[in-house]
Amino acid sequence: MQKGLKAFFIHFFVIVFFVIAALAYFYPVLQGKVIKQSDIEQFTGMAKEQVDFRKKTGDEPYWTNSAFGGMPTYQLGAYYPHDYVKKLDLFIRFLPRPADYLFLYFIGFYILLCCMKVDFRLAILGALAFGFSTYLIIILGVGHNAKAHALAYLPVLLGGIILVFRKKYVWGFLLTAIAMALEIRANHYQMTYYFMLLVLVLGVAYLVDAVRRKTLKEYFTAVGLLLVAVGLGIAANTTSLMATKEYADWSTRGKSDLTINPDGSTKENTGGLEKGYITQWSYGIVESLNLFVPRLFGGSSREDLGENSKSYDFLIDQGISRSQALSFSSGLPLYWADQPSTSGPAYIGAIIFFLFILGLIMVKGRAKWWLLGGTLLSLFLSWGKNFSALTDFMIDYFPLYDKFRAVSSAQVLLELCVPILAILALREIFSTPVEKKQKIKSLKISFFIVLGLGVCLFLFKGMFSFEGPNDAFLKKNYGDELVSLIQADRKAVYNSDLFRSLIYVLLAAIALWFFIKDKLNSNLAIVALGLLIVADLVGVDKRYVDNDDFVAKRKMLQPFPETPLDKQINKDKGIFRVYDPSEGLNGARVSYYHQSIGGYHAAKPGRLEDLFSFHIYKGNMGVLNMLNVKYVVQQDEKGQPYPAVNPEANGNAWFVEKLIKVENADAEIQALDTLKTKIVAVATAEMPKEVSGSNFKVDSLSTILLTDYAPNHLTYNSKNEYNGVAVFSEMYYAQGWNAYIDGKPAAHFRVNYTLRALEIPAGQHTIEFKFEPQVIKTGSQIALASSIVFGLILLGGIGFTFYRSRKDENA
Repeated sequence: MQKGLKAFFIHFFVIVFFVIAALAYFYPVLQGKVIKQSDIEQFTGMAKEQVDFRKKTGDEPYWTNSAFGGMPTYQLGAYYPHDYVKKLDLFIRFLPRPADYLFLYFIGFYILLCCMKVDFRLAILGALAFGFSTYLIIILGVGHNAKAHALAYLPVLLGGIILVFRKKYVWGFLLTAIAMALEIRANHYQMTYYFMLLVLVLGVAYLVDAVRRKTLKEYFTAVGLLLVAVGLGIAANTTSLMATKEYADWSTRGKSDLTINPDGSTKENTGGLEKGYITQWSYGIVESLNLFVPRLFGGSSREDLGENSKSYDFLIDQGISRSQALSFSSGLPLYWADQPSTSGPAYIGAIIFFLFILGLIMVKGRAKWWLLGGTLLSLFLSWGKNFSALTDFMIDYFPLYDKFRAVSSAQVLLELCVPILAILALREIFSTPVEKKQKIKSLKISFFIVLGLGVCLFLFKGMFSFEGPNDAFLKKNYGDELVSLIQADRKAVYNSDLFRSLIYVLLAAIALWFFIKDKLNSNLAIVALGLLIVADLVGVDKRYVDNDDFVAKRKMLQPFPETPLDKQINKDKGIFRVYDPSEGLNGARVSYYHQSIGGYHAAKPGRLEDLFSFHIYKGNMGVLNMLNVKYVVQQDEKGQPYPAVNPEANGNAWFVEKLIKVENADAEIQALDTLKTKIVAVATAEMPKEVSGSNFKVDSLSTILLTDYAPNHLTYNSKNEYNGVAVFSEMYYAQGWNAYIDGKPAAHFRVNYTLRALEIPAGQHTIEFKFEPQVIKTGSQIALASSIVFGLILLGGIGFTFYRSRKDENA
């Protein structure tokens, strides 16, 4: 009892410490400020209509017309019935954002190390090293909240898995199930997918060990329990998973019906993302050394050197004002490696890198091998097109791998594995049974390995060109001399950061040396290492995310100030769409104020993207007309934007005179080249058989008008002397949208590659389209049932543990 009470207080004060650390790093949140995140600004634009509808009605629309011509809100923060996992997640994330995610980093890694029987002092140190890892801070700065969310729960999930393999079946099962549920709820399946690859590596390591020890029964018992726990965690998120799967098939992540490209050439891949798109962000092989030296390859695409740059001095000498020179030197294009651009290096810390090498020497057993395997797998996958043999194999043969882009993100595995092995190395150093002689030898070897690497990088830097991918553009616009000075700045940060890393490694090695020689006790040694690790990582983190990134809350709540253009368009109270060619398909500013055919999302509606590629980018006004684009943003003589009225926009719905049937999607999208969309529609042979005929009479008095609008419920009044087919300027999405004529269900179908159509009998009728997704109803029922099962198991587990502890006390 006393031991349990002591552990409780230790963990309680550790949590308090992590809360203080998270708030200290992001202290502007205490002033009511929020971090300015570019991706969240775009998300706010996309979700505006959904949020407004929710506030007004208290209901969830599950559909928005403000982005991409219309799409489900499943990936825009939709609320689902019986989503108790979300309630638990919000309870855990009680701090202001982004301090909440940093706290999750800390506490998650701390739980993992405790599950690995690491002393709480070293677990704190490891948690700080993981949480302040530069990549994890950078993604908070740019607004990759879902990614940060998912990464924060991975250590907890790993801890549960390890507990089960340690035969702590009850708590391991419960922790795995809870962590899996929270991980899925974070809604970044790419991170979860990479983690499952790590679990495969871990599983192989444990299997080999089980074969060697002849404990296969225990191994498969653990695997069976883990499968049930993972299944339970997944089931609790059934609604979001089913909805996401449904939408993914409709998006650019799903199978395309097209077999041709816009230029008419044969489309190589129709079942997932293109290889070039998947590997566009591929880490350079040598670039991976920025894990050890942060600005070895320049750091970020916009590095702030201020007055401490040769470029700044050059501009001042040229008579440029100080403010203009500072403006340029605060966003220097110092990055010069393989990726198109980057917000910063995936720096794990020079000391952690050094301790990882020490761990490879000192740590014995299966933990070292699965951590090393996970690290190497992470590196190899992140190299993408620079390691094409493995990448092509994964894309071609590994399930779902071709659904994810930016393979450089695979380095998240080593962000997890490297600090674990680093802390296990410290556990060996601080372990009494290990001989001092062995500790000194291992420390020397690892130090000289890292020192040798640093010396090689310094001596052989002449092999590098320091030329960036955009230097040709810079030379054209700024001249050769300025580009040469930018390259000199790249060399300068290369040298300065290299020496910086070596100094931190030296100081950490000295601290460990003094401890081993009994000149420093363990507490002081751990504090010294902790201060060095935090100083190292935070010193780099602040280059990319600092107090200047915080703004008043209202600026993020309304990230896009209303312009005179927006005010002018909003005077029109009709329902229509706006297109800004400067945004194109990628931007959500228009979505914040109007219904747009653009938006901002990694998984866009697939057929709308096809329309852009085949027609809209080529200026096909017929396609804009059928999408009811009434205003196109143009520039006047002074370069100011104004809303040009498109008088040919088809409106919300219209009757067509002719329906052309074609054989496949290729023919359907090509037909839009010359199609007179106001009077003719095109459909594939998949059109319902109930549609009678292909020519229809439309007299001048025929009308179909939108009389009531909500994002999930559209009402029209139609008047037509003849039977006819009406086309609606709304995206066709079969899994949820239901059509009704005078309250009775009616079959609608797709025309013009993306739009809805409906055969309407002669006379006056009320037409309704309601978004009634069955996936929400089915998923929420399964989620409720699984939550009840999980609750019963949790209560049973707690009861069993209490019973066992009382039994042990009475024994």
